[in-house]
Formats: sequence, structure tokens, C-alpha cells
Amino acid sequence: MTPTIPWEQLRFDENGLIPAIVQDAVSKEVLTLAYMNKASLAKSLETGETWFWSRSRQELWHKGATSGHTQRIVSMRYDCDGDALVVQVVPHGPACHTGSYTCFGGAIAHGGEAAEGAEQAPVPDRFAILNELERLIASREAERPEGAYTTYLFEKGVDKILKKVGEEAAEVIIAAKNRSHDELRYEAADLIYHLLVLLREQKLPLDDVLAELRRRR
Repeated sequence: MTPTIPWEQLRFDENGLIPAIVQDAVSKEVLTLAYMNKASLAKSLETGETWFWSRSRQELWHKGATSGHTQRIVSMRYDCDGDALVVQVVPHGPACHTGSYTCFGGAIAHGGEAAEGAEQAPVPDRFAILNELERLIASREAERPEGAYTTYLFEKGVDKILKKVGEEAAEVIIAAKNRSHDELRYEAADLIYHLLVLLREQKLPLDDVLAELRRRR
């Protein structure tokens, strides 16, 4: 079935381009910003993989055509003004030409400081570490840095990951039976980490698991 493109809702610039923000559908990390014209947008929807317009080379390019790091499209949305796209993908390898998982690796310090005499009372997100860990695992899968334990798990495959999840679950049970908070804390952390690796291998977003918990509530 040929996808229907709402051309009348989209606003291309004077060069016939529209910015496309590419986002990992699983980790929600922003991977890159590229540009599409009508031809690359149509090609993307037709093939189910991202195609862009290269402003430097002035030609269509299929992401991953030479590197093999393709991006399978999960969804595509346009904003309220119709002049920007968000493309959610399942990436097969790094998004950046440098070999990094995301093109947005640099950080700019905001430089914000509390007024003199005022107390800073940070309110940490108690689940922020899960988001951070999910992004790190996604980058490890894409970049496969040598020597990283997460790389080892992905290269060994799903059977190894499942074995580790089973082992860690058993160790959580033993720690609980031992009534040791230190042991249980350590083993529970191991189990959560390996479970996140499994979710990434299966391309199942943690958000979907959380949504299931909300549904059950």
C-alpha cells in the first residue's frame, strides 16, 4: 500500500527542503538533523528507510548506503506549522559520520548560577538514571566500543543476554533470602541493567513497559 503524503500540510523552504529531526524510537535520543525534499520524503516512505537531500553534494542520499548504518522508519510526524519533521527510527549502527551513536554529543554549559545568598535546592529526577542508562546501552549497541561489557553482550547475542538475565534474577532471589540489603541492592542493579540490554536487543522501548504498568494500574 502506497503511503499518502499530506503535501498540502507541509511547508518546504525556498530551496524545497524541510528539516527532519531523526530520533531513536527506542531510547528517544535525538540522533541527527538532516533535510528532506519531496523526492527524499517520498523515497523514505516508499522504502521504509531514511533518505535525505545532501545540501553539500546536491543529491539524494540513502542513509547507510555505504556504511550499512541504515535507519528503519517507525513513524514520521510534522509539527504544528508543517515546517519540520520528526522521524522515529530503529538505527542499525551509528547515526553520525564520526562513528558516534548520535550527532549531538557536545554539551554547552548553561552557566546558570543561584543568586547570592540563595540556596540551591536541586530536585533530582529519581528515574533519570534509567533514561541515562537506556541511552548509554543504545550507544553501545550502535558504536560497539572494544572492551565494553555491553558490546560483549550484544556481540554474543540474545542467548547470552537471556542467560545473564536469568542468572541475575536468581541472584536477586538469593540476596533477598539472605536478608542482605547491600547484596540485594547490588544484584537488583545488575538485573535492571541486563533487562535494559535485553529490551534494547528486542527493540522494545522502556516506555512501552512503563505504559503497560500504567495500564494495569
